[in-house]
Amino acid sequence: MRATRIVHKILANYEGETPGVKGKLAHMLMHGRLGGTGRMIILPVDQGFEHGPARSFAVNPAAYDPHYHFQLAIDAGLNAYAAPLGMIEAGADTFAGQIPTILKMNSANSLMSPSAGKDQAITASVDDALRLGCSCIGFTIYPGSDMALGMFEEISALREEAAAKGVATVIWSYPRGEALSKEGETAIDIAAYAAQIAALLGAHIIKIKLSTDHLELGEAKKVYEEQKIDIAGQAARVAHCMQAAFNGRRIVVFSGGARKGEDSVYDDARAIRDGGGNGSIIGRNTFQRPRAEALEMLRRLVEIYKGRA
Repeated sequence: MRATRIVHKILANYEGETPGVKGKLAHMLMHGRLGGTGRMIILPVDQGFEHGPARSFAVNPAAYDPHYHFQLAIDAGLNAYAAPLGMIEAGADTFAGQIPTILKMNSANSLMSPSAGKDQAITASVDDALRLGCSCIGFTIYPGSDMALGMFEEISALREEAAAKGVATVIWSYPRGEALSKEGETAIDIAAYAAQIAALLGAHIIKIKLSTDHLELGEAKKVYEEQKIDIAGQAARVAHCMQAAFNGRRIVVFSGGARKGEDSVYDDARAIRDGGGNGSIIGRNTFQRPRAEALEMLRRLVEIYKGRA
């Protein structure tokens, strides 16, 4: 595998990292139909843990099978597949070496009471990632939660261990919790803050949600208005989040969220592309559709990120 100039340029931004970590990032960036472009599409399948099996898979029963998701990611030519320990273990041997994998190391669930606080349990180890041949560990943090400081400490330790063992880190930075309104969870000032926090924690790849033009924090709102920061359109908001991720020196992919219409999915991808984002991490909008429809959607997304649609 020979890395392109674009990939070399991206890797050069990770000045403090080992060849092992850079090699794992290069493997993902050079893999699949977007290989070498600097763009990425990742399939994440942790929704069974987060939302329960019926809510996640009943609409497309074939998706109950972990092998279905490995094969979907491979056949679609995606850059990587992300899932919790059990899902990766269920196909690790059959699909060994066929697609880079990301071991999602912490998870929440829908059975917790509202009083439990916004937090996730660590459910895997860095050694599990090594044993299963994963390129990255994945970890969710909840900026805005009263539990956030503990989550920051957990990922700091895990990221240090992973980097020492040549494994890269993806941080899902999802604002939610006691400090934020529901509208604030996707506010642009909060999304940019979430990207900055993930970058400062040492994430090699940052996963955030697309944002709205709502401004949640009063002091931040003053700055946005005084400095006339453009947040009017989705592409402008993506560009602003890239600024927050060390002025584009970190790879940022954007969540697809709950299942929605095809046109909305494609519009989101164009905004990510035009705003300078690195791509999509898209789960329910693909695996909750019939396989043929999912493959066609992913094919079109690849074309969008290549600037052909």
